[in-house]
Amino acid sequence: MLSETLKNKYQLCEEIGRGRFGVISRVFCPLTESSFACKSIDKRLLSDPIDRESLENEPKVMTLLSPHSNIVQIYDMFESDDTLQLIIDLCQPFTLYDKILEPDMSEPKAAAYMQQLMLGLAHCHRFGIVHRDIKPDNIFFDFRGNLKIGDFGSSTWLGEVGTADGLVGTPYYVAPEVVMGRAYNEKVDVWSAGVVLYVMLAGVPPFLR
Repeated sequence: MLSETLKNKYQLCEEIGRGRFGVISRVFCPLTESSFACKSIDKRLLSDPIDRESLENEPKVMTLLSPHSNIVQIYDMFESDDTLQLIIDLCQPFTLYDKILEPDMSEPKAAAYMQQLMLGLAHCHRFGIVHRDIKPDNIFFDFRGNLKIGDFGSSTWLGEVGTADGLVGTPYYVAPEVVMGRAYNEKVDVWSAGVVLYVMLAGVPPFLR
């Protein structure tokens, strides 16, 4: 259910997804005659401090990075003691992971997707943001066919030091320096993007045993 604040701008349509902490619904804005996605999170389910930090982090990062054609954009938000609702780009009901499973994945397609992915990452890195969890499941597509990087809950700012730390990411996609516990910078996203390219072309991650 939409908050009273968001009800003044958007009409709630159908549910389009569900996760550990809430639901994603399609909403319609009569003023702009446009559809968006509403990500509704039940904060009472966030008992883990890491999950809470991720929840607080994502809208801040998305606001900083919006707008960009290769980043999932945030348009509006509402927060109370129990709920966080984000109005974001409405993307198609599949990710790059689903595209990789299709038999018509080709080198030209992979190159086109990779170009858009790197444009999105370059935009993040210009703002000192490291995504830290680049993988096919976090890469979406809007209804114009643009590739969109999403799920910024694991991202971090490099700050004045220019490095970050912490074991964050997904096995097979995470860079070696992260696994080894060393300080790292935005290059870990480039490594992960390289793994994504490999998976698009080979169908499996590198170093798979």
